[in-house]
Amino acid sequence: MHTQGSITIISKRRKRTLSKKQILYIHMRRKHADIYMDNGEVIETRTTYKEFCDMLGDDFIEVRRGNLVSVIAIHDVTNTVNLNNGEAVEYTLSRKNEIENRLYQRQRNIIKNFSTEGIPTTFEEYCEYYKGYDKMPFAFTDIEMMFDDECRAVDWVFRYGNQALAKLEKVPLEKLIGNRFGNIFPNMDEKWLRCYERAVLFGETLWMNEYSPEIDTQLSIICFPTFEGHCGCILFDANSIQHVRSVSGTDGSIKIILGR
Repeated sequence: MHTQGSITIISKRRKRTLSKKQILYIHMRRKHADIYMDNGEVIETRTTYKEFCDMLGDDFIEVRRGNLVSVIAIHDVTNTVNLNNGEAVEYTLSRKNEIENRLYQRQRNIIKNFSTEGIPTTFEEYCEYYKGYDKMPFAFTDIEMMFDDECRAVDWVFRYGNQALAKLEKVPLEKLIGNRFGNIFPNMDEKWLRCYERAVLFGETLWMNEYSPEIDTQLSIICFPTFEGHCGCILFDANSIQHVRSVSGTDGSIKIILGR
């Protein structure tokens, strides 16, 4: 049994409903199957290969006999199918073109169906929509992704940003808005593209703590889908954030400890 975004299987005599987005890949072992989840859990079930194919549909690709991989879990295809969590899955070499075509076709279908309904058309309209962010103490931007003919993200355009963004990026706001990131920072690191691409295409909310060579700063970024073809990003200088942890005392009191 399954709904559009989930499947239901039996594991250890218990019925379990799994979100398709949380499944990385499935490996068949004769009458058993191992389901590898994005939280590291491996779930064993007696569900058959045909039943999996019927439940998962086009959201998964057969990379070799008995192995189904989630399309949205794939980072790229080299001599292995490389997943977003760093794992690599072997595939049948003769299927490489089919795997890549299925991956790109999935992205093409999503991009083709992007709607412009409700999306601001001018910077003034973006400012009105996001006016609650204007004076926030953290950097915020709405970006529109740019895709090439193979439907891979290659750049983005700043559609809205607040003054905290300009301060963090060390570029005046008027030079950011309406311009492509790659034109402002020719040394653009591809890791940003892959993360923002996932938020735009697959509706994921993602967090990164990565060094930005463009502005020589360690950044903490949360990105999330906004309008179709867009994502929003909240950015912090990671060195300016204090981390909080609590410690329980022997007398039952709680101490709050700050650190970086």
